[in-house]
Amino acid sequence: MSGPRLEHTIDGVREEVALARSAGRTVALVPTMGALHAGHLSLVERASGLADLVVVSIFVNPLQFGEGEDFDRYPRTLEADVAALARHPVSVVFAPDAAEMYPGGASQTRIAAGPVAALFEGAVRPGHFDGMLTVVAKLLNIVQPDVAVFGQKDAQQLFLVRQMVAELNLPVRIDAAPIVREADGLALSSRNRYLSGDEARAALVLSRALAAAAGAGARGADAARAAAHEVIAREPGAELDYAELVDPATFLPVDGGFAGGALAVIAARVGATRLIDNRAVSLH
Repeated sequence: MSGPRLEHTIDGVREEVALARSAGRTVALVPTMGALHAGHLSLVERASGLADLVVVSIFVNPLQFGEGEDFDRYPRTLEADVAALARHPVSVVFAPDAAEMYPGGASQTRIAAGPVAALFEGAVRPGHFDGMLTVVAKLLNIVQPDVAVFGQKDAQQLFLVRQMVAELNLPVRIDAAPIVREADGLALSSRNRYLSGDEARAALVLSRALAAAAGAGARGADAARAAAHEVIAREPGAELDYAELVDPATFLPVDGGFAGGALAVIAARVGATRLIDNRAVSLH
């Protein structure tokens, strides 16, 4: 099976998209940082059902990593990623380097992600969402897709991308793909490869805590929050960053009287690895 066309330049990927457009074809973009796993590949399959040409970008964006984070050791596996994508309906892989995306060095013009970006992941990783939205805006402008597919696992990222697209009137539809999990419940992540065997077992506490929150939802938001915290507290191998319930429409924490659909979001450090997860919860 012939693989996707690999492009390293902005001009190159734009030429591929222009050829597709000239033939009346629609375009989907799947932005990634590589180190692809089954979760990423589910996004690709979803994108292939939404458009004729699928572009997968692979770029480890330095703007969204803070001091002391894992930018230098973040897995870079381009050859394996392209081989994996060859088994799926991908037409173009756009894999620029930092000099192609930021030819003048770190971009001086950046998207300000707004108040929600200071919460949860943003509280732990200041500036992360500004850098994430900046590169997403660049990718959307470079590829100009009809639809872009993001995973629901990065729920706060997904919310902020949708907010940016709506508020800046960007002509693209944002599609969300469900979380893909291991059989034991662990949400797939490129960072899972950092985990030892014992750490992988301890990491299951995130999905267990979310399940506890969902199970307690009939007793209200405070009970659901408490249930998640109790589960985490019993796992010595995990250090909790946050476990909270948010309103999906605002991504702000809900109060004790909130009723309806909420999103339980959680982050914890297992060993040296920081993991996130989320789950829909019905509160009464």
